[in-house]
Amino acid sequence: MAGHSHWAGIKHRKGAQDKKRGKLFSKLSKAIIIAAREGGGDPEANLKLRYAIDKARASNMPKDVIERAIKKGTGDIEGVTYDDILYEGYGPGGVAVMVEVLTDNRNRTAPEMRKLFSDSGGNLANPGAVAFMFDRKGLIVIPAEGLDFDEVFMAAAEAGAENAEQEEGMIVITTDPSSFMDVSKAVEAQGWTTDTAEVAWLPQNMANPPEDVIEKVEALLEKLDDHDDVQNVYSNYEPAGE
Repeated sequence: MAGHSHWAGIKHRKGAQDKKRGKLFSKLSKAIIIAAREGGGDPEANLKLRYAIDKARASNMPKDVIERAIKKGTGDIEGVTYDDILYEGYGPGGVAVMVEVLTDNRNRTAPEMRKLFSDSGGNLANPGAVAFMFDRKGLIVIPAEGLDFDEVFMAAAEAGAENAEQEEGMIVITTDPSSFMDVSKAVEAQGWTTDTAEVAWLPQNMANPPEDVIEKVEALLEKLDDHDDVQNVYSNYEPAGE
């Protein structure tokens, strides 16, 4: 499942996110709150929480802010209740887009999502109208330098991974979502550094829209990613040159 084009799309999304630090703490806090709410406040027993904390630390989020977010998730201190919502839509040129949102007010977020799509020349779609074009997969990306690919492949496969491929200096491992935690733990046990570890929406096929709409597509993806409630944006858009 982990073709070159899939990782190209993820890289494009990550690059856009990494350029924005102003709103990052709010999004990282939400991710910590949700992870703690779902799996408890112990990062040793809750790998999703550990990854959320690692991302926060990598962005220099203060320790007390991280701890407060964990306590909000576990209910130790009062906090806002967030809903997980998945929005599906089509951007300019028919590019398929999946948007993962954490919101405290879906009545506010839904029309804002609809407006972003319509202003770009696209449209917000009904549930299921776009999701069939993606596969829900665990995605673990490891810098390949200094590693033996066959060793990584075997360790991942033994832990339940579906596939592993080497792409552009990275080893890209894909798993069924149910096996993601087991494979992640196996990777951690080997001491290998992860660049990305998440359950993602991977496009089955990539789209190359006409040149005259590329700017609009990229603007839509950037505006979605910049929205306060948006956690992740996935699309089948393949940037030129990838």
